[in-house]
Amino acid sequence: MKQLKQKPLIIIDFGSQYTQLIGRRVRELGVYCEVHPYTLSKSILESVNPCGFILSGGPATVTNKANPKAPAWIFTAGVPVLGICYGMQTMAAQLGGAVSSSNKREFGHAPLTLIGQSPLFQTVEENRENLDVWMSHGDKVIALPEGFHIVCKTNNAPIAGIADESRHFYGLQFHPEVTHTTYGHDMLKSFVIGLCQAEATWTPENIIEQAVATIRERVGDEKVLLALSGGVDSSVVAALLHRAIGSQLVCVFVDTGLLRLNEGAQVMDMFGEHLGINVIAIDAEQRFLSALESITCPEEKRKRIGHLFIDVFQEEAKKIPGVAWLAQGTIYPDVIESAAACVGGASALIKSHHNVGGLPKTMALKLLEPVRELFKDEVRQVGLKLGLPYNMVYRHPFPGPGLAVRILGEVKKVYADLLRKADAIFIEALRAADLYNQVSQAFAVFLPVKSVGVMGDGRRYDYVICLRAVETTDFMTAHWSHLPWDFLGKVSNQIINEVEGISRVTYDISGKPPATIEWE
Repeated sequence: MKQLKQKPLIIIDFGSQYTQLIGRRVRELGVYCEVHPYTLSKSILESVNPCGFILSGGPATVTNKANPKAPAWIFTAGVPVLGICYGMQTMAAQLGGAVSSSNKREFGHAPLTLIGQSPLFQTVEENRENLDVWMSHGDKVIALPEGFHIVCKTNNAPIAGIADESRHFYGLQFHPEVTHTTYGHDMLKSFVIGLCQAEATWTPENIIEQAVATIRERVGDEKVLLALSGGVDSSVVAALLHRAIGSQLVCVFVDTGLLRLNEGAQVMDMFGEHLGINVIAIDAEQRFLSALESITCPEEKRKRIGHLFIDVFQEEAKKIPGVAWLAQGTIYPDVIESAAACVGGASALIKSHHNVGGLPKTMALKLLEPVRELFKDEVRQVGLKLGLPYNMVYRHPFPGPGLAVRILGEVKKVYADLLRKADAIFIEALRAADLYNQVSQAFAVFLPVKSVGVMGDGRRYDYVICLRAVETTDFMTAHWSHLPWDFLGKVSNQIINEVEGISRVTYDISGKPPATIEWE
């Protein structure tokens, strides 16, 4: 996608778990932003002419000589700079201040007191004490660089915010991007819109208009092939490409046998019948189940599914004449995580089966990624504007490898069939009780262990299903959902009564951390 005609805001990533959240908050203001590693080249000043920089937090310590640093040229670029947490500390140290390890670390809520006047706090001037902010730091600034003054403090951090008004340099020890920080949204808006004077033109309508123009310019009269999974990302890409190039789009839907109940028929009905998109359905259930036989390692499952999917997709691509492009539903978090991994540092490998870098070199097709610059919530907004149904666009996340990672241990067809039915009962019950949109993600997990049950006058020795529902804003942390006990009781009874082969249902009350959202 060609970038809209505005100066972007650049976020320098030092490995914080909240870096992507900063980007989302800026985009929510209608401002286009990009996330780049701290190794960013000065050439970006000429290529995109940024309106300002935000330095993210990170796990490193400024007191270590080998710590990552902000590019020195940022401070001579003549645009506003905001350092958050580690970003504030490295800015202070690099500009002549001092940072040391603190005897009193701050993690979680802290009461903030404002000192003096600052453009960052324009909307909170009436409430200058006991503002609730979110802290996460072990180091602290102990001496200010020349030209800076203190703008806020906490009980444990006498220097919780700094500013050099003449150069428009600002630092906050706390995290304004998280919802736990009162007025955090306003602080970011004051910096991005007020100080950086960024243009709020990043809207779904403008994104679609620019994406359609870019697709038509790049593709011309050539054909595009898209792997349609039925998930949010590939569905939005299909709708976007269909609007741009119509019949030049060919979609391939691979039924791996690891999808949700009736998902194949729903995808074909929606895209083939209702939207008029050319979709070719491939039944590859047996191939995928054979490839997973005797495999119990979650990471190996992901790899085998990913490799086989590419094989099946390539085989089908060779049957379609005139295809020059391969479209993917890569979204911006994929790009950010891959970039972070490449510079070595900050982000650990969480999972395989990833769009970025996953294409075989033997596939002689040009790559098209229309939503590559969008976060998930932006993809959903674009999908709604393109006319996709709300229930499709706002479906809960579903893993790329499908039910394979929700079946513990070896994957078998009988397990997948049992899980499909139990999961469908759970999701339908959530919708019927108006609870589906109150949780962020819900699903069933198949446990390959048997438990004694009593049905009628006989004892049964059948499998166990675990239900999982979580609430989260960013999927980096999550709380288990406090679903009503009577609701869970009804769902449990329905699963045991209607899914032959299940004798017991449990509910997962683990948070993230320490657990993950998916079981695997």
